[in-house]
Amino acid sequence: MKSKDVQEIVLSKLQNGQFATQISLDLNGMVSTRTIERWSKQYSETGSIELSHSTGRRRSARTKAAIKKVKQWGKGKSRKSVRIFARKLNVSRESVRRIMKHDLQCKPYKVYKQPKLTEDHKRRRVQFANWIRNNFKKSQAKRIVFSDEKLFSVDGVWNRQNERIWAVSREEANEKGGLRGVSKFPGKIMVWLGACANGVSKVVFLEDGTVNHEKYISEVLPVAKRFGNTHFGNDWWFQQDGARAHTAAASQNWCKENLPNYIEKDRWPANSPDLNPLDYSVWNEIVQGMNWDAVGCKESLKRQILLSVRKIRHEVVLDSCSSFYTRIRRLAVSDGGYMRK
Repeated sequence: MKSKDVQEIVLSKLQNGQFATQISLDLNGMVSTRTIERWSKQYSETGSIELSHSTGRRRSARTKAAIKKVKQWGKGKSRKSVRIFARKLNVSRESVRRIMKHDLQCKPYKVYKQPKLTEDHKRRRVQFANWIRNNFKKSQAKRIVFSDEKLFSVDGVWNRQNERIWAVSREEANEKGGLRGVSKFPGKIMVWLGACANGVSKVVFLEDGTVNHEKYISEVLPVAKRFGNTHFGNDWWFQQDGARAHTAAASQNWCKENLPNYIEKDRWPANSPDLNPLDYSVWNEIVQGMNWDAVGCKESLKRQILLSVRKIRHEVVLDSCSSFYTRIRRLAVSDGGYMRK
């Protein structure tokens, strides 16, 4: 059906005695001559061109009853399968999708993973946010050196949901890279990295994939100290999460004796990767910058990590570290909830 405004224009022109062809030309073909002729006939018979029902074929799938059932089905938090429900409703999956999209104005959203936060976690996150706001100005927050470890696998990283191979058959898709070989026991490397508003630190490889406090003190913390002192002298803060190697008494004592300032183990909130720029930005930039096709063993994995770290964009590191204080302000007023963006 045409819009009410268009119908009123056509009706006005018909009342002025204009012919269907001239009206269609005046409207630049917005309404066909045939439609205007049909409206003219209806106007002469009824005095109106308002349609009481659609002139198209009656719906057989997207009926009012079907829409009501789909609306009821869409309620609640349980997982929904369009395929199974369409079979129960005896309509096509595409009909169910059209009802959800066009009739109910719904959109499909992916299920995201995020840390499970208890009320105690949220309370401590708010306390941390208030501590940062009370003790750091925005410019001072840029003097925090953030740190984190990440486990890299030789098998690489790919998105099974979004990565697609366009081909005419499964065989052709396989030839174009549609198959990924996965090792039963893939080689893995633990990587430590520091980051601040001025850039990223030297990469530290922790060979066996794990780190205890002895290795952390001997291999990681001296690198963090040199990195912080190089950029900020004796006026900077060191951040680390609640991993056992970080919270061990020996590690905490080393930080106390050798670093200008550090965030103590009871201060940094648990389950808070959304507060660490490495977690919410830098690691992803590194992973995306790697050529995974060139990775076949631990040594090639190391080379790709180093190459990606060297070419990481400075504005990514700067923006991610600068956004920390903004996230802290958001956290302070959001009751400690997890921040995805």
